[in-house]
Amino acid sequence: MTREYLKKATRTAKSDASEVHQTVVNILTDIEASGDAKALEYAAKFDRYEGNVLLTAQEIEAAIASVPERLKADIRFAHDNVRRFAELQKATVANVETEISPGFIAGQKAIPVDAAGCYVPGGRYSHIASAIMTVTTAKVAGCKHITACSPPRPGVGVAPAIVYAAHICGADKILAMGGVQGVAAMTFGLFGLPKANILVGPGNQFVAEAKRILFGRVGIDMIAGPTDSLILADQSADPHIVATDLVSQAEHGYNSPVWLVTDDRALAEKVMDFVPGLINELPDLNRENATAAWRDYAEVILCADREEMAATSDEYAPEHLTVQAQDLDWWLERLSCYGSLFLGEETTVSYGDKAAGTNHVLPTSGAASYTGGLSVHKFMKIVTWQRATREGSRQVAEATARISRLEGMEGHARAADVRLAKYFPGENFDLSADG
Repeated sequence: MTREYLKKATRTAKSDASEVHQTVVNILTDIEASGDAKALEYAAKFDRYEGNVLLTAQEIEAAIASVPERLKADIRFAHDNVRRFAELQKATVANVETEISPGFIAGQKAIPVDAAGCYVPGGRYSHIASAIMTVTTAKVAGCKHITACSPPRPGVGVAPAIVYAAHICGADKILAMGGVQGVAAMTFGLFGLPKANILVGPGNQFVAEAKRILFGRVGIDMIAGPTDSLILADQSADPHIVATDLVSQAEHGYNSPVWLVTDDRALAEKVMDFVPGLINELPDLNRENATAAWRDYAEVILCADREEMAATSDEYAPEHLTVQAQDLDWWLERLSCYGSLFLGEETTVSYGDKAAGTNHVLPTSGAASYTGGLSVHKFMKIVTWQRATREGSRQVAEATARISRLEGMEGHARAADVRLAKYFPGENFDLSADG
C-alpha cells in the first residue's frame, strides 16, 4: 500500500494499558465474600454516596418530576427509535424446524436470558443514551428482569434524566452504585437482585476490566476499550464538517482515537487546520479530552484511491465509520469491518450515539473485524432441539455408531447400538468402525 501518514499517533490503546487488574480482582473478591455490606463500603469510598442504593418508586417519581419536559420528549423520541430498530432486529430471529431426513426433525429456538444488568456511566458525563440503548434492547429481547446500574453523584444520587430514561425503557430496578462495586452487585445478586446472566453497557477501565474478569460466569456484550472513530472522505467532503465530526468524537476521552482517511491532500490539510480551533471552542473538560486525543492518538492518512482507503479502513476496523464521499452505495457494498456505518454528510456518529435508533454499544480496538455491536441477539440464546420417530432414528444411529467407533468413543457408539437393538430387533447392522 502507498498510504502516507500526514499525522501519526504517538500512543495507542495498547500502549496506554493501565495496571488495574489486581485492584479489580481484589474488589470483586471482597464483595463476593462479604456481600451487601462490602459493596456499600466500596460505594461510600468510590462513589462518596451513602444514600439508598436501590431506588424506591417514590425516589424514581421524584427524579422524573425534576426532568424538563422537552428533555423527556427527546428521551421518548430516542427510546422509540431504538425500540423500533430492536424490534426489527428481533424479527430476524425465528424459531424454525426442518426434517433432516424422513422421521428426524431438528429445530432452533431463541430464548431470552432471564436477568440483564445494564451499566450506565454517570460520572464525568451522564450517559442518558446508554440507558436507552441497553435497557430498551434488553426489554425488546424479552429479558424477565432488567437492572439499570449507574454511579450516583455525592449528595444527589443518580442523574434524574438517567433515572427517567431507565424507567421508561423498562428497567425493573435502578441501582445507585458505580464502578466495580456496581458490576459486582448485579453479578452476585446483591441487595435482593437476581444474579445477572449478562452484563452490558460502556464504562471506565475498571468497569471494563471487571466485565472481562467475570466473563464466563456471566455473559458480556464485549470487552471494550476507548471509543474510536474513522472518517473516509474524498474531495467532495466539506472539510469543516469532517473536522467537526472528528472533534465531536475526540471529546469522549483523552485516549479516544479519531482517524481521517482520504485520497485528497488538500482536504486533509484543511481538516487539520480546522481541528485546533474547533477544539479550543469546546468547554473546559471536553477541550482537555479532545486536545489529548487529537495530539496523541489521532491519525490523518493519505491514500492513492478509494480502494486503498477502504482497505485501510477495514484494517483499522473502527467502532464508528463515517463515509463522506461520492458513490455511497459502492462504499456500503465494499466496506466490511466496522461497528456501525454512517453514510453521507447527512448523518453523523452523534446521531447514532444518541437518538437515531441503531445501538451505540459497539466493538472497539479493532474488535469490529470479528463482531458487531449490542443488539437483541446478545440477550438471546439460540438453542437447538431434535426429535425423531424410531424409523427416523435408524440411519442417524448407524452413522453415529460407526463414526464414534472410528473416533475411539465406544460409549457414544453403544448409545446408538441400544436403540437399534430395541427398535429393530432381529436385524443385523454393520456398526464396526471399518464397516
